[in-house]
Amino acid sequence: MPEKRVVITGLGIISSISIGREGFCRRLIEGASGIKPITLFDTSIYKAKAAGEISDFVPENFLGAKGLRTLDRSTKLVICAAKLALEDAGLDVSDGNSRDIGIAVGSTMGSIKSISDFDKDALLEGPRYVNPALFPNTVINSPASQVSIRFAVKGFNATISNGYSASLDALNYAAEFLRLGRIKVVLAGGVEELCEQIFAGFYHAGCLAGSREGSLELSCPFDKRRSGIILGEGSTMLIIEELEGAKKRGARIFGEIKGYTTAFGKDAPEQVMRRAIKRSGLNLQDIDCILASANSSVDGDLREAEAIKDVFAKDAQKVYISAVKSMVGEQYSCSGATAAAAALCAIEKGVIPPTVNYQEKDPLCEVRVVLRPEQAKVRNVLINAFGKTGSVSSMVISEFKE
Repeated sequence: MPEKRVVITGLGIISSISIGREGFCRRLIEGASGIKPITLFDTSIYKAKAAGEISDFVPENFLGAKGLRTLDRSTKLVICAAKLALEDAGLDVSDGNSRDIGIAVGSTMGSIKSISDFDKDALLEGPRYVNPALFPNTVINSPASQVSIRFAVKGFNATISNGYSASLDALNYAAEFLRLGRIKVVLAGGVEELCEQIFAGFYHAGCLAGSREGSLELSCPFDKRRSGIILGEGSTMLIIEELEGAKKRGARIFGEIKGYTTAFGKDAPEQVMRRAIKRSGLNLQDIDCILASANSSVDGDLREAEAIKDVFAKDAQKVYISAVKSMVGEQYSCSGATAAAAALCAIEKGVIPPTVNYQEKDPLCEVRVVLRPEQAKVRNVLINAFGKTGSVSSMVISEFKE
């Protein structure tokens, strides 16, 4: 019996460059940057002061005011993205289908601010004076659970906390449930918020661009001037379905999940790219572009470029490379899902988004970086979500064909 095909029928995107699928695709192709001075907290004590902050996010505009008072930023982001995805897919949740719909969210650091604030109140005022209504925010699976509560989704509910690869892993986790016939529809993606606690951690670890004396505060993947990452925030949720169910309800199909692999180890980047392409049933020559994991870190970009050259060999200069993080920043757990959305935009619009801020060629990272919007027939996209010291994953998303 042939394996069930899994397709994507809706996208909900809250990002620093735009909110909503159409706006995101347009701004992405334009090469718009969402990186700007941080306003969510005081940066006067830091040398680095910029991030991919979502400055125009008003959750009440999407959800109304009711039930939002005790929810943290991560939860509001993912609920709004889920609502946009459901609307984009034309999917109504009802008593008749609620148990056939599941949720899989990639989130690793989403509870850090909530935990910090809750513990701070307990330490300063005493444990008897903390607000118990804020306790649920301190649990890592709270954002996914709140999506289920808000939209009465009663199928499975999962949170994947694999760091950089979390949302790509969540997409595959959801796809496997569909292929096994255990569910009919899944809301899958990721979320991470920007807060001072996370910012300070990356800053003091020396990971942020601009945090070291003389370094540029710039996200410029594969560029010789790169000196570190710029953090971003956001939530990207996708509606994925088994093909026959999507066709039965007359859904618009944006693309198909064709192959995926995850691994852990020194040789993992080459391993996951090769296996994801093989499991998709495609050849190297079939990959039209790569949505790179590159986030402007010195070692990370170099390692990915080396892996691409090793896997694609003589064809490495033929495949287009685009790094979305140059525009939205490093969204950590959410980055894979945002790259998946970018892949679907490229397939739909026939345009590969550029890598912004690339000016100075690094001879050690000699890959075909897209510098301006590239008109092309995009059929198959390889998406990378690589962590420096953790799991690495790759996924192939393809144009849908009967």
